[in-house]
Amino acid sequence: MPHWRIYHPPDVFQDVETKQALAKDITAMYAGPDTRMPAFYVVVTFLPIPDENQFVGGEISRSRGKPFVRINIAHIHINLPKDSAVYARVTGRMDALLKPHIEDKGMAWEYHVEETERELWKLDGVYAPAWKSEDEKVWVAENRVVRPEEMEAARKRLAHL
Repeated sequence: MPHWRIYHPPDVFQDVETKQALAKDITAMYAGPDTRMPAFYVVVTFLPIPDENQFVGGEISRSRGKPFVRINIAHIHINLPKDSAVYARVTGRMDALLKPHIEDKGMAWEYHVEETERELWKLDGVYAPAWKSEDEKVWVAENRVVRPEEMEAARKRLAHL
């Protein structure tokens, strides 16, 4: 489950369409053909922060001349191998994804990625299946949590499609 928490001034990301465009691009990065994660794993939360509540270097962030956007990204489902090339590839994809939504609109921005043990993560009280496992393929197709007691029926349903 990637969870993106986007802290932003109230005068940016004001309308649903702008937020949804970014949320869809973020979701596509994870649910696309490379990663093939269930789309419903991806959570994007927009958190407006008034200028007087966001400081950078001890100064109100807007005093630096641009709106400032801070993003915290939590990765739980898949943890990256500790490899500089992998980190560079993933952050490069994130940079490219964020550029048209943030940088190209004149905002300053920063993000970091935290990785959490997946054994400490549940959805609707259920542990998620292993990445790219047969059970996860069912979750991808259904785009929802499929409880263990539902799995056999879901597989049969999908086999008939």
